[in-house]
Amino acid sequence: MSFDAGDRAISVVRVDLYRARLELVHEFETSSHRKGHIEHILVRVADADGGTGWGEVACPSDPYYCEENVDTCWLMLKRYLVPALLDAAWTHPQQVGEHMSRVRGNRFAKAGLEMACWDLHARRAGISLAEALGGTASRVPAGVSLGIEPTVERLLETVERHARQGYRRVKLKIRPGWDVEPVRAVRSHFPQLALQVDANCAYRPGEESLSVLRRLDRLGLSMIEQPFAAGDLLAHRDLQRALDTPVCLDESIVDADSAALALALGACRVVNIKVSRLGGLGPARALHDLCRERGIPVWCGGMHEFGIGRAANVAIASLPGFTLPGDVSGSDKYYARDLVQPPVAAHGGEVPVPWDRPGLGHEIVSERLEEALMLTETMTARSAAPA
Repeated sequence: MSFDAGDRAISVVRVDLYRARLELVHEFETSSHRKGHIEHILVRVADADGGTGWGEVACPSDPYYCEENVDTCWLMLKRYLVPALLDAAWTHPQQVGEHMSRVRGNRFAKAGLEMACWDLHARRAGISLAEALGGTASRVPAGVSLGIEPTVERLLETVERHARQGYRRVKLKIRPGWDVEPVRAVRSHFPQLALQVDANCAYRPGEESLSVLRRLDRLGLSMIEQPFAAGDLLAHRDLQRALDTPVCLDESIVDADSAALALALGACRVVNIKVSRLGGLGPARALHDLCRERGIPVWCGGMHEFGIGRAANVAIASLPGFTLPGDVSGSDKYYARDLVQPPVAAHGGEVPVPWDRPGLGHEIVSERLEEALMLTETMTARSAAPA
């Protein structure tokens, strides 16, 4: 996997942070909130030889999905994480996390910085990020995630549009009061469609929720994702025992240890792997390896990434254990004009892996970044050193 202890050490001497905003082509609603734009932080690292790498902090704008948001990530990067990395020597990006390990949690912020180091490493080696990670697939199956709509009729129109575009799987966001009726309508109109639902922790354990989830269980779903709170593995275990449909965990899985516990309890049969939620590509690969050893299917989840983060998702999804369609849909599904060239595009329900281009395989278009830019910060070893 391109890990050679004899590789020449790399030291990052400069980090540029870019806070950018893109408007969504279609507002997106989950069980907690509705959003019409996305703010993420882009990270560019540079070594002493002038080599560069890009990463994306695909953090939520507000603390509804997890504890982090774009403001906390900006602060943690500036005050702790970037200073910890500057001038620290490493021979492989798998070691980058060690330099940030004194900072607890803050996995979204760590993920963007670590991703940039993976891109730098792969570009220096002249290989694609997929190859650096140990990927094997030339194309990855693409699914699409659809938010809560004002009406069932609007939802059906949206599903039909994406089904015509060839997406292999459709995921529907649900919440109490928006669950059985819209999902049954989609299943009725699209009986052959691979369909799953995602609650983002919206339900509470009890007979009322169990009744709803059992009704969903009869609709031929691929999985029911994260119905209960992230820390309530026992409730998920009891639910999985009561359902034929696989339970998938997302927010509950923050590292390989939490995944091992969930699997030991029987709390799920499927795992959603998100690079940002896990703290980077290295931890995501470790979780992939664990699940593959145990025969647990995984898929790549998304956080409405811009092109940089989306390209990283495509690379990680090329690993052999990713057997289910993930949230790696084309950029045009979310943004009228993404920040990278070439765009990340889906063709016939698949996204090609750019094996013939080094690193992420996509380049930032400086003019587009300038248009989207809200705030920028440059840090070097001198500026980051403590007083």
